[in-house]
Amino acid sequence: MLPEKSIFVALLLALGAANGIAAAPPKVLGFDDNSCQAWIGSKDDPEQRVAYLSWARGFLSGHNYANQKQQVADISRGTVEMYIERFCRDKPNAPFVEAIYRMSDQYSGRGTPVTR
Repeated sequence: MLPEKSIFVALLLALGAANGIAAAPPKVLGFDDNSCQAWIGSKDDPEQRVAYLSWARGFLSGHNYANQKQQVADISRGTVEMYIERFCRDKPNAPFVEAIYRMSDQYSGRGTPVTR
């Protein structure tokens, strides 16, 4: 079951960015612990891992809604999971949600990072 705070992110920011409007950094509506350490620790907790992956895919869907001309292709749960794994291995002190920001940049081809 997804935690109560596990609703995916600030569509208004994405819409504002798509329209060139300067906005405040996004507030990530996700989990109490967004760290790579929490991600790594979820490897043996299938329910938590599914919650993290569902949030990530929801974020990517939100990106697609806000950026309909630069959408992330349909990617599998496994691809998302491997991307986060690699990111957290390379940056263990970062929040794992940052991996999804980078993934939306890379897979949409827009070439500019999501600001936060």
